[in-house]
Amino acid sequence: MNPGDRVRVERDDQTFEGVLLPSSDDDHLVVKLEGGYNVGIDREAADVAVLEEGVYDVEGAQDGDGDSEIEFDEELPTIALISTGGTIASTVDYRTGAVTAQFDAEDVLRAVPDLAGLANYRGRVVANILSENMTPDVWQELAQAVAEEVEAGADGIVVMHGTDTMQFSAAALAVTLETPVPIVFTGSQRSADRPSSDNVMNAVCAVEAAKSDCAEVLVCMHGSESDDVCALHRGTRVRKNHTSRRDAFETVGAEPLGEVDYDSLEVSFRRDYQARGEADLELTSELESEVELLKFTPGMDPAFLDVVEGKAGLVLEGTGLGHVHTDLVPRLEELIAEGTTVVMTSSCLEGRVCDRVYDTGRDLLEAGVIEAGDTLPGTAKVKLMWALENAENVEEAMSTSLAGELQRRSVPWI
Repeated sequence: MNPGDRVRVERDDQTFEGVLLPSSDDDHLVVKLEGGYNVGIDREAADVAVLEEGVYDVEGAQDGDGDSEIEFDEELPTIALISTGGTIASTVDYRTGAVTAQFDAEDVLRAVPDLAGLANYRGRVVANILSENMTPDVWQELAQAVAEEVEAGADGIVVMHGTDTMQFSAAALAVTLETPVPIVFTGSQRSADRPSSDNVMNAVCAVEAAKSDCAEVLVCMHGSESDDVCALHRGTRVRKNHTSRRDAFETVGAEPLGEVDYDSLEVSFRRDYQARGEADLELTSELESEVELLKFTPGMDPAFLDVVEGKAGLVLEGTGLGHVHTDLVPRLEELIAEGTTVVMTSSCLEGRVCDRVYDTGRDLLEAGVIEAGDTLPGTAKVKLMWALENAENVEEAMSTSLAGELQRRSVPWI
């Protein structure tokens, strides 16, 4: 009986079938079940039968000392693994019980041995931070690192990122980079020490997506609660909509752009995309950092807008078609007159802003507020940061789709 064998384990009145995984000690068996969960079982209490030998290759990425081996294969594409932190490549220190992030290519392969044989890898660290500590400065460093990896010949990029702010970082790269190769963000909702960790499947599917023909910024995460498919979301149209589910990420206003079947590793797409090699690499990473995103709620004091006085830009998440209380309109007009660009989005998950329907909306337009259509509020913030630094006409830029963030029509898709 060896790691990689398919086994049946009987304990008391319970039966488990799955693949035997390496264990951190001699007292327990670790079995990956068909549904993707791992279970730890006391060896002394278990009756084990080997159903099939060597169905899972756990030796391909590790030598006898536990050190990863990266062998170059001329027939495989080269994927750059870029880390910003997060749990996707985390490993467990069983001495302390702590989950620690690992960063270079060797560490990633050690944490996710399933990646061995799928591609050649280069590793690079841009940051070692929790994703809530992400900043526009790190976005710029990340965009520069991606551009350098593409220039160095990478066939695809996988960015390993914490999930909480992944949608912002994906949007930032989508608006700052024209790319001839796929750029795929992935992460892990559950750390490697948990039986239901999603780090292996997400990483494997992200590498497959990075080998595909879709040269866009994508987010690759679980597409269902099971270990069957990963959804591929366009980086400017995705939101994290659940705190802890493995399939927390959803495309807003449409189906996901594509998916990766975990069994076959087949990548498929449902809608048009920018194909590999269609665009030349172009980096415009300068961002205006003095931009805020505020959510309007009933009863908001107009004085609350004083927080953005002197700022370069403000994205408002208004109600419905893009409204705020009429008492806020004069203060917004003052801010705009003083040089703050104000952009309106909606707190609704579906549909687009249209301030020409009701009086409040018309007053906002007259005050100089710019409509952002159906651009998601977070994406609109990132896009405004880019537009204030790079666009000749900010209003025109905010009403033009740069990377699929602004859909031509908002229609129900289910």
